[in-house]
Amino acid sequence: QVQLVESGGGSVQHGGSLRLACRASGYTYSSYCMGWFRQAPGKEREGVAAADSDGSTTYADSVKGRFTISLDNAKYTLYLEMSSLKPEDTAMYYCAILRDCRPGGAASYWGQGTQVTVSS
Repeated sequence: QVQLVESGGGSVQHGGSLRLACRASGYTYSSYCMGWFRQAPGKEREGVAAADSDGSTTYADSVKGRFTISLDNAKYTLYLEMSSLKPEDTAMYYCAILRDCRPGGAASYWGQGTQVTVSS
């Protein structure tokens, strides 16, 4: 059974930084893609970034230059380093294993989410 468990959310002030982590278990493919999504109250879910096990990464325009996605293949762990955070980054952040390796691509498995709140 595949499980994704996020951690690292919290509250931070405008301009601050946070690091999210997502550990996958029960998934044994050597080639795979994972990504981060977010959903703010009253808004549609948005793809944030994606990382392939071959090392390639892609980002939504809204986070380019501020967020860095990385994938530790040995640990099946996905990270999202977020800096220069803005109040509009406030959302529930979800990690996923992607079938379509791009921000917002179709996902096969989802984590339960971790809340990020940025105050002005």
